[in-house]
Amino acid sequence: MSLWSRNLWDAKGKHCYVTGGSSGLGLALATVLASRGAHVSIVARGQQRLEDAVKQIKAHAACHQEKRQNSEQIISSFSADLCTAAGANAALDAISEAHDGRAPDAIFLCAGVATPRFFVESTEEDLAKGMDLGYWTEAWTAWAVTRRMVEQRRNGKIVFVASTLGYMSFVGWSSYSPARHAVRGLADTLRSELLLYDIDIHLFCPNTMTTPGYVEENRTKPQITTIIEEGDSPVTPQQAALALLQGIADGHTHISGDMITELFRAATRGSAPYHNFLYDCCLDMVAFIATPVWRSMTDSKIRAHRSEHDRYLKERGIRK
Repeated sequence: MSLWSRNLWDAKGKHCYVTGGSSGLGLALATVLASRGAHVSIVARGQQRLEDAVKQIKAHAACHQEKRQNSEQIISSFSADLCTAAGANAALDAISEAHDGRAPDAIFLCAGVATPRFFVESTEEDLAKGMDLGYWTEAWTAWAVTRRMVEQRRNGKIVFVASTLGYMSFVGWSSYSPARHAVRGLADTLRSELLLYDIDIHLFCPNTMTTPGYVEENRTKPQITTIIEEGDSPVTPQQAALALLQGIADGHTHISGDMITELFRAATRGSAPYHNFLYDCCLDMVAFIATPVWRSMTDSKIRAHRSEHDRYLKERGIRK
């Protein structure tokens, strides 16, 4: 969070398009946006889950009538596979129809799935799927929306969602972290390029969230990965959604969900703008010491796990 909140953005009356909006962060975000008076469109796979999500969003918005724009607030959904350009374009056409074909005012790219495992046991399909679900679902939607905004001379916001693992990585995340780094690279590129069209770019890198996907990822997560993550404090999707919207209100380009991610953000900022010069300089100094200490401790845990890992590979026939 910046030292001085600027409150640069208000969702009221705006059309907000949320991918991955049927569960987890996407659903939490759509719910908060609707309660603040936004028109909300959600896209995901699975028609029944979408219908259930729309009911939940509408029910929550009804409890905040005084914050709604008017009785004509539009809450809609569309089922699509966003891993392809065709799917992204079809979804954009569908959710824009109720708004006279206009591009959304803000796009939140929340779709994504993590399936942690060792690189050596990953299949070709695992690695390709990791990029499809972790990068292309966001990239194709951003591409489709950008073209529509430029064509219609509309400004707005595109909000990418990566992870703490978009700033750093460690054992077990070879099918997920590279896609999140790619999302960060695309966001940083478009932050610069879309200045030509007055389109704002934000990148949200949340820490671990207690989503349905988190339960699933723990089914394949290597033991050493779990050991390294001991002591992490997961946040709820609602907490993450509020942190994201606060970061946008503060005018931040890169938005973090917790202090650990803030340190990695500061240490690997690259060309991204500062939050606040003095604040980020303080983080830089802390990260300069803390990051090598964390890396050394993590490397020691991994080396100590070699014997256990050897048994694991032999049991699965990967190593003789």
